[in-house]
Amino acid sequence: MPLLGCIADDFTGATDLAAMLVGNGMRTVLMLGRPKAATESPKADAVVVALKSRTTPAAQAVSDSLDALTWLRAAGARQIVFKYCSTFDSTAQGNIGPVADALAEALETDFALVCPAFPANGRTVYQGHLFVGDHLLNESGMRDHPLTPMRDASVVRLLAAQTPHRVGLIALPVVEAGVPAIDEALRALRATGVRYGVIDALTDDHLRTIGAAAAGHRLITGGSGVAMGLPENFRRQGLLPFRDDSASLPKVDGGAAVLVGSCSQATRQQVAQARPHLPTLILDPLATPEAGALMAIARAWIDAQPAGAPLMIVGSAAPEAVAALQKRLGAGPAGALIETVLAGLAEDLVERGIRSLVVAGGETSGAVVSRLGITSLRVGAEIAPGVPWTLADHPAGPLRLALKSGNFGSATFFLEALGLPL
Repeated sequence: MPLLGCIADDFTGATDLAAMLVGNGMRTVLMLGRPKAATESPKADAVVVALKSRTTPAAQAVSDSLDALTWLRAAGARQIVFKYCSTFDSTAQGNIGPVADALAEALETDFALVCPAFPANGRTVYQGHLFVGDHLLNESGMRDHPLTPMRDASVVRLLAAQTPHRVGLIALPVVEAGVPAIDEALRALRATGVRYGVIDALTDDHLRTIGAAAAGHRLITGGSGVAMGLPENFRRQGLLPFRDDSASLPKVDGGAAVLVGSCSQATRQQVAQARPHLPTLILDPLATPEAGALMAIARAWIDAQPAGAPLMIVGSAAPEAVAALQKRLGAGPAGALIETVLAGLAEDLVERGIRSLVVAGGETSGAVVSRLGITSLRVGAEIAPGVPWTLADHPAGPLRLALKSGNFGSATFFLEALGLPL
């Protein structure tokens, strides 16, 4: 019976969170999409339900999240984490506030922490402002995100625009003073009618302190970093042993491929580093804006590659090229075109013997696993912070999947994932 139930608003964020829990000794299973009511609860310490709700209409995101909550509670989860991106990529009309409101009401709680910090990947919160590395969020590459351009770094303001409830701040000196100080600050916020407390965090130690302070909370919201301190709470209660084998996965034989849908600056740098070492196809949807024709070009290229050689297919582009495609097709159809093509190619590659897939981009990852009919994943060791290998059952045989958030990983991530020389 799972102790911790987690709801993530995209597939790569879900694997990121699952990796955090596995790394801290919790046996973790990832469920892809809304679990059906009759779906048996997996034997795990934690279950992460991966939704594709980050950019869906708010009403649908709320409905999907509440369904996931109902299933997790029926499975026995004692505490709920609502996981969103560590760059809080949600516009003023976005879904983080409405989903958090709905979960809080369903759990009958009047308060939840808000902590998108993930220092291992350069995401920190100071005075309620979100930083990416040394830059404020709105001065980072996220300012030009094609779906959720970030024009403000204040998490307090961002969340306040999405909820009718009051949003407050728990500043860094309180966090550094320890759990009793955080508890006192939380009581003060609740006494004044504040529903959400944005909390500063610059280091992993801060996150562990925040986790300890959240031991009795029904709902916690944030990036995967906020889960760092949660497993220890269950150990202190005698409910959870530390599992040294929580990240163990069996070996999978077969070829490997990289599919790139993310247009983030970090992913484009990773593509540039990998191209000299991998046979690479750059898709050109502007020249061929029809899924069937674009897939036919890609299939012909795949057929021409050496048998068994790892390869990379790239559907991302620089911001100006993305803008041109969106102008021609519309933002939604432009994104859907790339997702459809890469998901179809993933299916083709598996049929051709590929057994390890690295997929870059949250929306692309969701499209790929949906096309492959995968409903759950066992979570293994990290390739890089926030990006683990996972294992899926498939009619063609076991598949290894690495679902990478666009902004995660070093410049050589694709080479590292495939075990190629740097």
